[in-house]
Amino acid sequence: MSAHVWSVGELVGAVNASLKAFGEVWVRGELSGVKVASSGHRYFQLKDAEGVLSCAMWASFADRLRFKLQDGLAVLARGKLEVYPQRGFLQLIISEVQPEGIGELQLAFEQLKAKLHAEGLFAPERKRRLPALPRRLGLVTSSSGAAVRDVLKVLSRWPHLQVLLYPVRVQGRGAEGEIARAVRYLGRSGLVDVVLVVRGGGSLEDLWSFNEEVVARAIAESPVPVISGVGHEVDFTIADFVADIRAATPTQAAELVVARLEEQARRVDQAADRAEHLFVHRLE
Repeated sequence: MSAHVWSVGELVGAVNASLKAFGEVWVRGELSGVKVASSGHRYFQLKDAEGVLSCAMWASFADRLRFKLQDGLAVLARGKLEVYPQRGFLQLIISEVQPEGIGELQLAFEQLKAKLHAEGLFAPERKRRLPALPRRLGLVTSSSGAAVRDVLKVLSRWPHLQVLLYPVRVQGRGAEGEIARAVRYLGRSGLVDVVLVVRGGGSLEDLWSFNEEVVARAIAESPVPVISGVGHEVDFTIADFVADIRAATPTQAAELVVARLEEQARRVDQAADRAEHLFVHRLE
């Protein structure tokens, strides 16, 4: 036999060497059979009407995704082709996935919104009412910037209201953890009657910390009512859906508390006026 006889390992190695010539490739397809291994690696297929391609995405890449890989999702995937020697099948080792037709952040927002809605975290019956006479307020926001100044200006109309500021970062990596810790601390401290979670406007990326699950669950678990006032009127975050009351802006969040106090003050004054009138009437 004059033809070269390959060992299995040699042949697979030669095929993989040839596949390196492809370099990184982008592939369009629909996710199918998505599985998460105990290691955190993701395994799935990309398919279309003409074919199916096995794929693997290591945890170091998959854990960076803002959205969840799920069956039926149309995506663009970037990776390198190889033959897996132990099983002898072609697969794409993926380093990046982009949802097709919708932005990554918007998809992550919709996925988390659907998940929490299914758990009942947005249900009206679980919303807590503001106390009739809030005396101590917890404020979760940055210690600098327009939001804290606007809120404190409104709250100053009621000088007897005690305000406890828990300063946090309101954007950037790790900000969501700070916000969640602040909400949990204030809610469980026994020091406040209501918590305001606020920040000024910005892009979807700027506001993203308020769309993280850890913040949503901290708000949902708070023993005291939480008012969210994130961004401008057109901005909606996951925190807004979970909070007991959603205010359109930080200023409006503060106005809701002061309006409550002013309403109670008016009722007390009216009751005092009626009592005085009755007392004078009886004396006459």
